[in-house]
Amino acid sequence: MVYRLTCWIVVSAALAVVRPFSTPFRAQSPSAWDDSEPYIRQSNGTHLSSISDNDYSIFSHPLHPDSRIRVKRSNWCDPTVHVYTGYLDVDYGTKHLWFYFFESRSSPDTDDVVMWINGGPGCSSSVGLLMELGPCSIDMDNFSPNGTVWNPYGWNDNANIFFLDQPVGVGYSYADHGKIVGTTEEAARNVASFLEIWFEAFPQFAGRKLHLSGESYGGRYLPVFASEVVDRNQIAKAEGRPTLNLQSVLIGNGITDISTLYPGRYAVECGSASLEIPFQSISTCVRIKTALPRCQEWMESSCITAFDEINCRAAIAFCDAELSTPLRLTGRNPYDISKPCVGSLCYAESDKIVEYLNANSTRELLGVEISGNITSCSSEVGRAFALHMDKYAVPTQYYIAGLLNRGIRVLIYAGTYDWQCNWVANYLWTEKLEWSHAEAYKEVKLRDWKVDGNIVGETKSVGGLTFATIRGAGHMVPHDKPAESLEMLNKWLRNEEL
Repeated sequence: MVYRLTCWIVVSAALAVVRPFSTPFRAQSPSAWDDSEPYIRQSNGTHLSSISDNDYSIFSHPLHPDSRIRVKRSNWCDPTVHVYTGYLDVDYGTKHLWFYFFESRSSPDTDDVVMWINGGPGCSSSVGLLMELGPCSIDMDNFSPNGTVWNPYGWNDNANIFFLDQPVGVGYSYADHGKIVGTTEEAARNVASFLEIWFEAFPQFAGRKLHLSGESYGGRYLPVFASEVVDRNQIAKAEGRPTLNLQSVLIGNGITDISTLYPGRYAVECGSASLEIPFQSISTCVRIKTALPRCQEWMESSCITAFDEINCRAAIAFCDAELSTPLRLTGRNPYDISKPCVGSLCYAESDKIVEYLNANSTRELLGVEISGNITSCSSEVGRAFALHMDKYAVPTQYYIAGLLNRGIRVLIYAGTYDWQCNWVANYLWTEKLEWSHAEAYKEVKLRDWKVDGNIVGETKSVGGLTFATIRGAGHMVPHDKPAESLEMLNKWLRNEEL
């Protein structure tokens, strides 16, 4: 099953999201929205703080007649800031992308804007919100009456931050007629439209610095999303229109260049890249080492140098069987090899988050409009991306090169205990990336970086590209090393070296 190779495993078809049979949207004409909807219509130029906490307010953009944003204020998660939730309606109200927005705890009127997405493909960004870097975390001990507890290391410490459930079919996002997005390029158009409408609707964000961040399959998503923004900016400049002030992309334990994925995994489980002593048996490591060249050669010829779908699928199946099965048989967490796999996605928090988000009280508080239960990751979306061979058909690292060559900074960071989208694979592809400062980048050696005087990882940086490891962290760095990840973010936003 091809989609099992992605950097957030969709466990089984039984976990697919149940979609509603009916929605609040009636049949839409391609020329007009239904004016009978009971929402507050706003003109662009409204300050975000004036948004109602009872009903949705609607905002649109003249360049996107088929899209609009519905947003309401929510008394949820972080009592120290304004919180907003809502939908981006696209294709004249037939697809609906859900988002959470938290103002900065420091200076919301001047601080940068960060967008966070989780990977999959098909995983909800509520996982990142409630388990990693959001202003609140899921309450695992049932002490809190509202189901969440304060997170002092939330990434809204010095930034306004979005959490976006994308593509349609993920988390609280849904489609009226069962439409599923199956490629990153298609998803990018929706994300770019969302950002354009938001920054147009709320003038307080005009010209504000924007950063796109995420993890796992975000290594595929984010370079494409950022490139869509950059390309649209070019057109907007030529037409004398405002542009989005995109500054950087941050990718944690991402999958970007598949050519380095399996050598990296071998280094993690059979070498000393993550643990002092390899945890696999010698005989298993010999088998993996023997199969690795055949895997690499087959994937290179069928998936990379030339793309032959039948042969590429066969190569992936071989690599998965020979190189990934041994790790799964150990019972270790592929996202953190220092721990066992517990729960449907190897973390007990993921099951708790799903239970919390499916509660009627949570949905009413947030303004969620779908029926049926959601899951952390949608296998339906995962299958759609696998069907289109999304990860293998496009060399995503070239998007990174294009961004760097246009002045967009890129941070590639990785926890050292992750096997799935490991730090070695990310180090290897950044070393061989073809871009304007490639030679200078390769000449720079890794050095230690510190937080409060303690060494927390290694890093190197040249000409806008930074690579960093976080020791002792797994796939979800902010979950495992919250203080270190927040310090990393704050330094990045200040454009300081780690």
